[in-house]
Amino acid sequence: MKVTVSAIKADVGGIGGHTRPSDGLLDAVRKTVKNAGSLLLDHYIGYSGDDVHIIMSHTKGTDNSEIHALAWKAFEEGTRVAKSEGLYGAGQDLLKDSFSGNVKGMGPGVAELEFDERPNEAFTVLAADKTEPGAFNYPFYRLFVDALSNTGLIVNKSLAAGVKLNIMDVEEGKIAELELWQDKPVLEAALMYPGRYVISSVYTKAGEPIASLSTDRLHNIAGTYVGKDDPIAIVRTQKNFPATEELGSVFNNPHYVAGNTRGSHHMPLMPVKLNTAASIDFCIPIVEALVFSMHDGKFTGPFDGFSTPDWDYVRNIATQKALAMRSQGFVHPATLVPSELEYAEGYKAVIEGLHKKMKSMESSSKSSGNKKYEDPD
Repeated sequence: MKVTVSAIKADVGGIGGHTRPSDGLLDAVRKTVKNAGSLLLDHYIGYSGDDVHIIMSHTKGTDNSEIHALAWKAFEEGTRVAKSEGLYGAGQDLLKDSFSGNVKGMGPGVAELEFDERPNEAFTVLAADKTEPGAFNYPFYRLFVDALSNTGLIVNKSLAAGVKLNIMDVEEGKIAELELWQDKPVLEAALMYPGRYVISSVYTKAGEPIASLSTDRLHNIAGTYVGKDDPIAIVRTQKNFPATEELGSVFNNPHYVAGNTRGSHHMPLMPVKLNTAASIDFCIPIVEALVFSMHDGKFTGPFDGFSTPDWDYVRNIATQKALAMRSQGFVHPATLVPSELEYAEGYKAVIEGLHKKMKSMESSSKSSGNKKYEDPD
């Protein structure tokens, strides 16, 4: 049976700031999706920080206008409640006035996979908040390239043969297909800069889809800062694909990602439990793991992948790394370089005060009456 899994997420309002959606907002989204009738085989709705994610199974294929319209309508209904409750950032990720057939490029993040369902189909949805799509570059590199992180790259014939990865240039809107193992150096060069080059999808050499990741950069759509991009991904697991445990383990070293408060800092990515609010401790970036089984398009789960006791230790590591980075204050690399600041216009306005006071060294020397310094040697 050919099934499509669509994971669509958006930030349409948070309680008192960018914390979590209200129960009323979530109820509005759930009611809208529940009333979809026979359009869906199954669905699940939850949140990561202030982002609501709608996970749907259906037979309509990817980029289907009916499926995307349903998600858009649900987010609109959530926005309506958010405005009535005075939630912060109501409708923040709905960057267009009306639905145009596909939510891609309209604000919400989208990850979708269409495939022939296996007898015991397993997949995991990764839902992040307070960061950008490139936050998945490092863990996905560990998963598909680094045998020190994933022994499956040695013992699993399919993975040992290498995979195909589509790499998106999020600034130019272009895409390149890279193939392991011959394109390994090119892939590594791209993944060095997660602000520009990000993994958008992964396939086996035979063309079976393994993973789909959202790649939209909101500031590229809106032309100004409207919030972080908060990526979402779907990864099929087991058999010819990475084991569920292999996928989870690549998040056990909380790496530094761009994002955080005002989208302008480097902070570690913390694996958290399902339906976790964003922290108000300078807003540590977070990621959730929703582990599903599926048969005939019907979900069993999700199991909370980051809920077991060992992840509490990893969360402590992330907290320590976050506090260490924040202790450096505003000085880079605690903050992003100017070109990556999400509040770049505000920074430019402030730094303009410095530029107005700048003078050449020679004119400055004359105005102060000092002689130009000469090396006595």
